[in-house]
Amino acid sequence: VQLQASGGGLVQVGDSLRVSCVVSGRTVGSTVMGWFRQGPGKEREFVSVIKRIGDTAYYAPSVKGRFTISRDSSKNTVYLQMNSLKPEDTAVYYCAARLRSWNGNYFVEDFYDYWGQGTQVTVSS
Repeated sequence: VQLQASGGGLVQVGDSLRVSCVVSGRTVGSTVMGWFRQGPGKEREFVSVIKRIGDTAYYAPSVKGRFTISRDSSKNTVYLQMNSLKPEDTAVYYCAARLRSWNGNYFVEDFYDYWGQGTQVTVSS
């Protein structure tokens, strides 16, 4: 399984941006997919996750209401739509995949089996 994240860039406060994660070797519809981020000088933190079945998703409190995770099975891609961006959203964004059943804490890194390489998002004030 390989994950390829892209779509990052430099934006202004209040702008929107969508990052993508193309999955190969596994269908996104049968995979738990998550997004994490690592800001400068910070540890990597959970952002969002979408379950295999249906569109049930969970978000970190800091992004809830501003970010939306989704998937397009026809493109085998997972997206993270980010609105009302803030300087504190500046980070490298990583996508992650879990092949095992939904069991455990989805907000910890060990929950996931595969990781993408990350894409930089910079929010300038």
